[in-house]
Amino acid sequence: MLVLGIESSCDETGAAIVKDGRYLLSNVVASQIEIHNRYGGVVPEVASRQQLSSIIPVIETALDNAACSWEEIDAVGATFGPGLAGSLLVGLTVGKALALAKNLPFVGVNHLEAHIYANWLRKGTLPPEKDSAGAPWDFNEGDPMFPLICLVVSGAHSELVLVKGHGQYELLGRTRDDAAGEAFDKVARVLGLEYPGGPSIEKAALRAEEELLQQKKPVELARSAYRLPRAWLRGTYDFSFSGLKTAMLHLAEGATANQSPPKTYEAGKNSGTVNRQRSQYTHIGMQAAQKGSTNVALLAASFQEAVVDVLAVKTRLAAQEYHVKQVVLAGGVAANLSLRARLEQELLPLRIRLSYPPVEFCTDNAAMIASAAYFHLCQGEQSGLDLDVQPGLSLPFRKSE
Repeated sequence: MLVLGIESSCDETGAAIVKDGRYLLSNVVASQIEIHNRYGGVVPEVASRQQLSSIIPVIETALDNAACSWEEIDAVGATFGPGLAGSLLVGLTVGKALALAKNLPFVGVNHLEAHIYANWLRKGTLPPEKDSAGAPWDFNEGDPMFPLICLVVSGAHSELVLVKGHGQYELLGRTRDDAAGEAFDKVARVLGLEYPGGPSIEKAALRAEEELLQQKKPVELARSAYRLPRAWLRGTYDFSFSGLKTAMLHLAEGATANQSPPKTYEAGKNSGTVNRQRSQYTHIGMQAAQKGSTNVALLAASFQEAVVDVLAVKTRLAAQEYHVKQVVLAGGVAANLSLRARLEQELLPLRIRLSYPPVEFCTDNAAMIASAAYFHLCQGEQSGLDLDVQPGLSLPFRKSE
């Protein structure tokens, strides 16, 4: 089955052709990063206007790259939420119009669910027909194994989800304020780094580690250059990154102004608190600040470690409690190499497998939309052409049975 997927939930405009929900024939993305970089974030009105002009050429390119005609396409899938309302309208309207004009089944796809299905996508050539013929639609060699834990980390979402089967989602924990990707973007702006924040902070953190290697010092020192808070929220699998973001703001205001480290102080006698004399700087952070360094790389490394620490530990605890054999990553932050490495470290002793999509399928793309649409079609599910956008859509969670 060949499915045309269309993605336009935010600033990217994508179209892809995917076979059997797994095998990529084409994947085209028109990026707007350069446009929105000057603003430090996505401007919704600008994003939707750009998508109006690029969506038809993107679809045509996807068909050309896959060497497919419309007669070979079996269905159309398009994102209907969550996302920016104007952007969602562009892709959903075009998807429904094409399905109607070509008399094809149509599936409205949940963008968050599609990020999970990015783990079913394969790179490389298609398997021989004789190997795939007659294989069950719901399992193919190399597919993730149910039940599994999925850590969804993107610009707008940070959620731990127990996935018991196709379409069976149980929410274990979510962010109570900022999502991990949102925190990356905001902190990058504070540090004067480019949008999107995730890749920029990762590059800066790598630069800090490389500098330490040149000095023949352990790279771990970069990750602990500053004492940053972790909101563990004991007894839950929830996340919180607002306090960390605020701590970074206060640190950056001092460190990037070429000032000396903040002085330690004693609490007032009437405050009822003990004396506090520990600076937020560790030894290496103190050294850098005394030299008048801007410390952006060290700040980035410490911040990234604080986020990764909480995400990895909570994911490992959930995997242990629910006795799963596999953990998968989904969303833009899933491309972060430090997160991947830390999760491998946490899960390896437990013999729990970790998998994640190729980097190009972590960020928004249409291939994951086509994959999710395929599995809905195989369960006999289609959408009506009266389907409307749902900007605040969440995963269809079910209570534990």
